[in-house]
Amino acid sequence: MSIAVPIPADERKGVSVSRRIWRAAFASYEFRIGLVIFAVLVLAALLYPWLSGINPTKMNVAGRLQAPWFLGDVWNWAAPLGTDQIGRDMLVRSLVGLRYSLLIGCSTVVLMLIVGCSLGTIAGYYGGKIDLVLMRITDAQLSIPMIILAITVLGVSRPTIPAIILVLGLSSWPVYARVTRSVVMTERKQEYVRAAQVSGASDFRIMALLLAPLVLPPIIFISVLDVARMMIFESVLGFIGLGVQPPTPTFGNIIADGRKYLLNAWWIATMPGVFLCLTLTSINLMGASLERARNRIHGGA
Repeated sequence: MSIAVPIPADERKGVSVSRRIWRAAFASYEFRIGLVIFAVLVLAALLYPWLSGINPTKMNVAGRLQAPWFLGDVWNWAAPLGTDQIGRDMLVRSLVGLRYSLLIGCSTVVLMLIVGCSLGTIAGYYGGKIDLVLMRITDAQLSIPMIILAITVLGVSRPTIPAIILVLGLSSWPVYARVTRSVVMTERKQEYVRAAQVSGASDFRIMALLLAPLVLPPIIFISVLDVARMMIFESVLGFIGLGVQPPTPTFGNIIADGRKYLLNAWWIATMPGVFLCLTLTSINLMGASLERARNRIHGGA
């Protein structure tokens, strides 16, 4: 038999806080500019390589080291951003690299949210020895630098996409666990939680239906900014040879290949860097707008 979980009026207002934050953020020009840039980049990454029909890994030695269109006399329709040392199209390679970077960044943050919020909710709700054990595990995880852990694990195993997501995600969840725990510890003492317990609702239903929605506003902007942070870490790993392995193009390994040609073919390393910079800028604009919107809403509450 299903037990209905009572949700009072005040709590329904709390559940809608995240929607109010999104609306307030969307009203700012910063958020809109970031959203437009991000949407254009994502659409280009998804559509252009497919529409152009260009294979990002296919070599064309006869067309190697072609300069971008703005350095030539005429528009180069075949390779508008030039080619690399073995004739591969830099525009297509940069956009495909953006695909992988976004895939790894977003998937890593989702994993961080699932692990961190789950453990933080359990620790905050039950307290006592469960809270003590989980928080000591969190402290131990926080004491290990993420990049050191990633290098150690990926250095002794094959750095596939799932492995990179798993390593980055499982090394970065403690922040979410601590934020979630603090929110849940405050809310578990409220009357609506006690009413749900008295009515016979299970602990899982209380945590999933009452407490989990309240966790979203404090972490909503953290997760957006963490996508950018994980993209940077993925690029760093690719640059040092511990990211997605060639011939699959990613920002890190493209820049690493291009550093040898900075004097006579600087665009090989620069173009993926420009795309990465634009993507990070758009994400940071949206994340900063969300943070300011959250502060305004909570400050006026």
